[in-house]
Amino acid sequence: MADLDDNADLVDYEEPEDDVDDGAKDAEEKTGDVKQGSYSGIHASGFKDFVLKPELLRAITDCGFEHPSEVQHACIPQAVLGMDIICQAKSGMGKTAVFVLASLHQIEAAEGVISVVVLCHTRELAQQIHDEYERFSKYLPDVKSHVFYGGMPVVKQREVLKTACPNIVIGTPGRMLQLSVREESMDLSKVKHFVMDECDKMLEALDMRGDVQKIFQKTPHDKQVMMFSATLAKEIRPVCKKFCQEAMEIYVDDETKLTLHGLQQYYIKLTEQEKNRKLNDLLDALEFNQVIIFVSKVARAIELDKLLQECNFPSVCSHSGLKQPERLARLTKFKNFESRILVTTDLYGRGIDIERVNIVINYDFADSSDAYLHRVNRAGRFGTKGLAISFVSSAADDEVLQKVQSRFEVTIGELPDQIDISTYMNA
Repeated sequence: MADLDDNADLVDYEEPEDDVDDGAKDAEEKTGDVKQGSYSGIHASGFKDFVLKPELLRAITDCGFEHPSEVQHACIPQAVLGMDIICQAKSGMGKTAVFVLASLHQIEAAEGVISVVVLCHTRELAQQIHDEYERFSKYLPDVKSHVFYGGMPVVKQREVLKTACPNIVIGTPGRMLQLSVREESMDLSKVKHFVMDECDKMLEALDMRGDVQKIFQKTPHDKQVMMFSATLAKEIRPVCKKFCQEAMEIYVDDETKLTLHGLQQYYIKLTEQEKNRKLNDLLDALEFNQVIIFVSKVARAIELDKLLQECNFPSVCSHSGLKQPERLARLTKFKNFESRILVTTDLYGRGIDIERVNIVINYDFADSSDAYLHRVNRAGRFGTKGLAISFVSSAADDEVLQKVQSRFEVTIGELPDQIDISTYMNA
């Protein structure tokens, strides 16, 4: 619930802490103000115990959801009360549903008034979030949402704002800056909820942080701010806090808890020349629903996809070099199970949620432990089983592998000759 000045530095809204006696601390804990290192707080046995709008509960039931995840237990009771939230929780645990449900529960849809702004760093993630709003607002016919990002005609987006202005806008910083700040065709003066998904990705880069600040300044001071990511370095947390007032903070300080419980992780040491044959063998031998294969560069993604198709594997390739409608069409094809193998870059390393993916293959190893974590957590999401296999072909790859194991305290062994299917396939 804060706004920002025009200068480069963020305004710090933190108040000096007064001494609090033990009794006051106990009272604070009972309000569900979750602090670092824990998901403990207000718990409910089902979504119905959150006392959400009946229309939302009906949509949740339609989606087949019964029991909230730990992060939903911790956040939703406070979020629906309008509290600012900074949340770091592992991938695949339903963070998106926290802000979607909280904002839909609180929204009072007024024609032509934008009440909710959601920012994220990629177009595909923006589209995915929009789809979630559509899914959960199924029985809220007066609530309208729309997605705004580059690569699509800005003329049509201006027309939407003029003739059918949505109550919820989801977008990437570049296009949102153009519409709300440079052109002022998007009026954010009545926004009540401001959300940043994968917030660290937007705030680490100073140019994108500057865009976010300018958009933020167009919104009222009195609003709810919610910020989410799977990785939230200690250096970026103070930046996040400056967007908020007295935010409830949830951090997974024990990084060993950031990898998903049902995910099996292995590596294979090989030369660059051996990668294609090994990949072919793996795809022949492994049972899978869907697979995501990560490579380092767009050109490599295109060539690998071509090779897989020549070998009659049902693959599709999506990357930043494609025009946006084609990117979206290919991702939709994969999500709809029309293709079972996706070859891509780190473009889809964060946030993208495809429920049938149970295997991730790092054809090219990630360039950092953070990137590795986000990639492999595309499999085994929301309590399901999954398998991650990484090709290690250089000293640099080996160095990142060692960092991953030491940072997350996980043992990643060499891929055995035989893997029990039950360890990575749900029955």
